[in-house]
Amino acid sequence: MKIPSLFTTFISYFLLSSSHPLALSTNLNYQNIKPGWSLYVHDSQNLLVSPSGSFSCGFYPVGLNAFSFSIWFSIDNKTIAWTANRDRPVNGKGSRVSLRHDGCLVLSDYDGTVVWSSDTQPTQKINQAQLLDNGNLVVTDLSGNIVWQSFDHPTDTLLPGQRITKDNQLVSSVAKGVLSSGYNKFYFDSNNILQLIYESPNMTSIYWPDPFKIWWDNNRTAYNSSRIGVLDEMGYFVGSDNLRFNASDFGDNVMRRLTLDHDGILRLYSLNNLTKTWSISWVALSQPCEVHGICGQYGLCMYQPLRCVCPLGFEILDPNDWRKGCKPTFNVTCNSAHQVRFIQRTHTDFWGFDFSYTAKLSYDACKKICLHDCSCQAFGYKKGSGECYPKVSLMNGKFSQNTMQTIYWKVPRSFKVPKVSPREKNLHDCHVSDVQFMNYTSMEQRKKNGKLKWVYLYSFACSVFLVEALFIFVGWWFMWREKKVEPGEQSYEAAPCCFRRFSYKELERATKKFRDELGRGGSGIVYKGVVGEETERLVVAVKKLHGVSGGDEEFFAELSIIGRINHMNLVRMRGFCSEGTAHRLLVYEFVENSSLDKALFSSQMNSSQGAYSLGWSRRCKIAVGVAKGLAYLHHDCLEWVIHCDVKPENILLDDEFEPKIADFGLVKLLNRSSCGRELSRIQGTRGYIAPEWASNLPITGKADVYSFGVVLLEILSGVRISDWVLDSKEEAEMVFRRSMSIIKDKYLHSKQGSWIDEFIDVRLNGDFNRSQALIMLNVALCCVEEERNRRPHMADVVRMLQSCDCDAEMLNQ
Repeated sequence: MKIPSLFTTFISYFLLSSSHPLALSTNLNYQNIKPGWSLYVHDSQNLLVSPSGSFSCGFYPVGLNAFSFSIWFSIDNKTIAWTANRDRPVNGKGSRVSLRHDGCLVLSDYDGTVVWSSDTQPTQKINQAQLLDNGNLVVTDLSGNIVWQSFDHPTDTLLPGQRITKDNQLVSSVAKGVLSSGYNKFYFDSNNILQLIYESPNMTSIYWPDPFKIWWDNNRTAYNSSRIGVLDEMGYFVGSDNLRFNASDFGDNVMRRLTLDHDGILRLYSLNNLTKTWSISWVALSQPCEVHGICGQYGLCMYQPLRCVCPLGFEILDPNDWRKGCKPTFNVTCNSAHQVRFIQRTHTDFWGFDFSYTAKLSYDACKKICLHDCSCQAFGYKKGSGECYPKVSLMNGKFSQNTMQTIYWKVPRSFKVPKVSPREKNLHDCHVSDVQFMNYTSMEQRKKNGKLKWVYLYSFACSVFLVEALFIFVGWWFMWREKKVEPGEQSYEAAPCCFRRFSYKELERATKKFRDELGRGGSGIVYKGVVGEETERLVVAVKKLHGVSGGDEEFFAELSIIGRINHMNLVRMRGFCSEGTAHRLLVYEFVENSSLDKALFSSQMNSSQGAYSLGWSRRCKIAVGVAKGLAYLHHDCLEWVIHCDVKPENILLDDEFEPKIADFGLVKLLNRSSCGRELSRIQGTRGYIAPEWASNLPITGKADVYSFGVVLLEILSGVRISDWVLDSKEEAEMVFRRSMSIIKDKYLHSKQGSWIDEFIDVRLNGDFNRSQALIMLNVALCCVEEERNRRPHMADVVRMLQSCDCDAEMLNQ
């Protein structure tokens, strides 16, 4: 009788474990969770593990009888990569995470209270929840589509392949080893810029990139509104705002994580496979005291070792939490300005909270402003420049020898300054790495005896300084004579990108006083020139811009966008000149075979430089190349650019007849708020303008698609669109529309393609591939659709053109 009993028990156990395998304490790891299954907190060894075993997911202990549902690296010391309930830990008994049949992952506490939910859109076709090898926890349907993923909801860490977008952010932990949310965030702001910000109930303060600079001075761009940033597996991060950095150990086969640490600093870490330890391979801020809010109100951040201190006359509020700052041991009243005085703190600054700013002000005048304003707690003053910063609140304090500012603190006249030096007080560690120490003194500490012995040393130093200043001034004067630059542009002496800045005299010499004209258009005149030394002479095309508006900052911001664009089918910018609004020039690479219009519409048919030289294979090559260049501008480069003036005159041909698009980005430089009306005045451009220009509709990349379609028709026919008009009384647009309707009708209803022979350029003498011509004509017809929503994107145009192989060896008809 024992055998049937044991057999029954075994079968019961097997059936139970088959129906609910995760409900048992079997100490097993699983690769997926099916609908209706659960992971229980008391079975902490039952984990969801990625196929390679690199990541694990389950309940992670965060305190006494407190657990979080997290994802961590399996091969190190369980470094957390993601947490569902970082601010609401669950009980160590009875808590569980379940995958419901509607596709929702739910974390429940011991009493059934829902602590966290994935809020997945309900669906009846859920397959499983699975942890992928990249650390992404996903819920998929029966078709394998992801209906929810942890990558969309990061906590303080980004993994390779995970995106930061306008809909999510990184939030630091509150302290080292604690998962709860802190006050520092890494996110896209409303200007499309990725930044670090300190955000507490009392204050909000941006500290990276440099808040003193405008975004273009920080090498960022606000023109791309996609707001996407991603770290790849090689260790390279790229953001839509042009934030770019890479790991110092750049390469594959390295586990990485980008983490916003508890101290408010964004760091990229790489895992050593031998020691299983993390090392920093990139860091956003090398000076921790630049992080705002690190020492709280009135607190000062100091170096070596990295510490937070309370200034003399202040005491710490909470020794366990420096972010709460310090409190004064005195009380300042507003009864009388004569009852207060000021204590000096050299090399000290409290960033922000200035209720006014005045330059070139005397010390006494600055002091008077703060003295007679009850809300003024202190004022910062820079000797020499006379900059005055009265402060209504004192946050983000730091001490550094590099800080050329002195803080003057308002205290009661009866207040006695403690004789204890800040370095002798009880300083509390900030829990961040040590860096170089900077000296720190107060006014009373600087008043010492024995000043007379320094008189001779100071006198000698002043003499040396005066002699050096004289040499510097003379050298500067000679340089100024050689190369005048507007005073407001001194900060732009270095080019904003990888190209060179030229003076106007240099380009005047390079072009022999602008003698050799290559062409002209609505945006300016182009001249041929030669730059460089005798051993490295470089032929360039110099464009003198006309009608440039806007200030220097705007001009350089647009240049920083154009200069970073690099594609084989786009003319490369070599440099620029900006000396006031009167002399603004762009220096481009010189392209050998001039522009497409001269090669395509040349009256010298038999010339090697005329249309005859544009055989069928070359025309195909030009069409594909131009499409690739526009597709790059529209889809692939970070700074989304609409050309607005695609025409044969702006398509240059090199010695291999590879096309290169010119004048991209000039719409921004010329500040054409009414771009359509201005372009209509440029000779030879009216026929290329999309219909939406006249309708005052928002201009998108589809306007370039239309222009490209017109250019493609001209490449096929060898005739300008404007020359299609036979009757001078007819409008060119009406003739074009009627011609397109006829051609489209023939394309759709003609069973034989012999009619295409009448449309293709007669100068080819029938030496072309008919099937390729039909495909290209179909692409052109799609591009010139009057309704822009019916036009393809340039990326689709490239794919359609590449589907017809344009190699010369295929010309067999």
